[in-house]
Amino acid sequence: MTIRIPNLVLASGSPRRREILSSLGLPFSVFTSEVDETPLPGETPRELAVRLARLKALYASSKTSGVCLGADTVVDVDGAAFGKPRDRAEALFMLRTLSGRKHAVHTGIALTSGAIVQSGFETTTVFFGRLSEAEIRDFLESGEGDDKAGAYAIQGRGALLVERIEGCYFNVVGLPVFRLNAMLKEFINRLRREEM
Repeated sequence: MTIRIPNLVLASGSPRRREILSSLGLPFSVFTSEVDETPLPGETPRELAVRLARLKALYASSKTSGVCLGADTVVDVDGAAFGKPRDRAEALFMLRTLSGRKHAVHTGIALTSGAIVQSGFETTTVFFGRLSEAEIRDFLESGEGDDKAGAYAIQGRGALLVERIEGCYFNVVGLPVFRLNAMLKEFINRLRREEM
């Protein structure tokens, strides 16, 4: 059962994350946190996802009250981070690279309230089918991958590109619900201990 969080703030403008939280019956507000998503030298894709989630949550926490939830999803191809493509040329490169191979999707999650910060991550392995150039270009023309990590969304037309996954489906969408629920329970217990 999902725990109830008074005054939960989603520090993300992602419509997918809003849809997931709404479908869980969690009341929340939205505060979009704009952060520099440039990877640091030597930073792994997983570390990047967690750091960006923390930055988003901390920024929202500095401007609002309540429990702030930050999340960031990064596609990991052999240690290279694929975020949102800057343009169609980069999206084309990403999809050509993903074609016929597996990659990891990491979602970093961070919860903050006052001085308390907790973070974690979830990883799912995604296997793409081998895509023809025509399939890639047809997908790109839909515009669906323009603002998505790795230039695709598994919950839309991107599902046609994915042969199978190993792990949490919702993680690939952008918010791993089982991991989030466990973290929320732990976070609320920690808040209660701090208040004693």
